[in-house]
Amino acid sequence: MTAAVRKQQFNFNKLQKRLRRNVGRAIQDFNMIEDGDRVMVCLSGGKDSFALLDILRNLQARAPVCFELVAVNLDQKQPGFPEHALPEYLRGIGVPFHIIEQDTYRIVKRVIPEGKTTCGLCSRLRRGILYTFAAEHGMTKIALGHHRDDIMETLFLNLFHGGKLKAMPPKLLSDDGQHVVIRPLAYCKERDLAAYAEACQFPIIPCNLCGSQENLQRQAIKSMLRQWEKQFPGRVENIFAALGNVAPSHLADTGLFDFAGLGARNGGQAPNWLPGGHEEDEEETPTTLVNNQSVEIRIPWLAVRQV
Repeated sequence: MTAAVRKQQFNFNKLQKRLRRNVGRAIQDFNMIEDGDRVMVCLSGGKDSFALLDILRNLQARAPVCFELVAVNLDQKQPGFPEHALPEYLRGIGVPFHIIEQDTYRIVKRVIPEGKTTCGLCSRLRRGILYTFAAEHGMTKIALGHHRDDIMETLFLNLFHGGKLKAMPPKLLSDDGQHVVIRPLAYCKERDLAAYAEACQFPIIPCNLCGSQENLQRQAIKSMLRQWEKQFPGRVENIFAALGNVAPSHLADTGLFDFAGLGARNGGQAPNWLPGGHEEDEEETPTTLVNNQSVEIRIPWLAVRQV
């Protein structure tokens, strides 16, 4: 073995240990996987989900609990999707798997105007299909391949465009209370996962439906964070650390902290300070300025019929 090969192997082992340690720490910190769990690993064909499955399999052999891994891929019938790639790979490594075939591609292309972002509708359709499959097959946990960078990008997307201080939680209970979603890669950096996927030579499948849209807001956020890290090393680390170090009393969410009762001498019952009362507020219609004129905002609900 040459010196170059030895160095390459050393770097790979170091990278694998770091990823394995980060995944193990996330699982422990948030109690993601318990004894007897049947974990559905959502395999998209991208670098992150391939790495997730590989690392979980690696940890499974020495984990302090017994759990089952089942890989699940949703074939959305995108043009040119290599249907053989994932089954061949999964059979080769001996992992139980299911391929769900649903033509969501045609739905998305029919509903979303050309040039508009398809990711929102695509993800909602995908989530509904995967949740249904998980319930029908007795999956106790649903593992997604979102990593640390995804979580921070979502934080700024919600902050800049949604007016919410919200990110992707490492562990989530679905709205209907039936599914526990876990993100074991929550502590892993995207660049580490990319290096790991390249070293392992996973059969990566690009997303031609939404991945080709270059002007997504997420790409702008990603570029901003990359520039911050280059200009101010350590800033991104601090941002991620802040997600686990929240001070509700120093924000402004009245549902999260009892500001009304803080230091109150009347039991926290504040009088109505709004001019005209609440009725005046309720009658107001959201407006925006168009050509210096106030125009009412009408937001229609997007209805998607199941096909």
